[in-house]
Amino acid sequence: MKTQIRPASENDLHAILEIVNYNILHSSSIYDYEPRTFEQQKLIWEEKKSKNFPFLVAEIEAKIAGFGTFGSFRFKEGYKFTVEHSVYVSHDFQGKGIGKQLLAELINLAKHQNYHCMIGVIDAANVSSIFFHQQFGFENVGEIKEVGFKFGKWLDVVFMQKILT
Repeated sequence: MKTQIRPASENDLHAILEIVNYNILHSSSIYDYEPRTFEQQKLIWEEKKSKNFPFLVAEIEAKIAGFGTFGSFRFKEGYKFTVEHSVYVSHDFQGKGIGKQLLAELINLAKHQNYHCMIGVIDAANVSSIFFHQQFGFENVGEIKEVGFKFGKWLDVVFMQKILT
């Protein structure tokens, strides 16, 4: 099975939405409570495109297996060389290296777009994601306690950072 990493198109949004909504309903990787609508997901995709941020999909045998993107870390001008990324893989395709391919391409694109730093904000209980990021040279640079609330409990987040230049 060959994985193709390519820019997402509007035709991919239903599959992306399925991955997003699965994570909203079944994990604490996205701190939303309610599933997104197609229109909400389309606005996110359009905003990324309008700001020249990548929005990639991993396609295997005509199926969207995952997606990745990055965007502004914060909205103040002084943060303009730092991006925050997201990578999600469909539960049907976990453990096949798709997340690694997506993150590697996002890092490559960020470097080529002259970004200096990439941030991942990860639920502190998601030790597999923390380990995944460490494999790419991300460092744990801090944890913020009880900043999220989902599934009836307080959630901590870990900030992971990779200097790109």
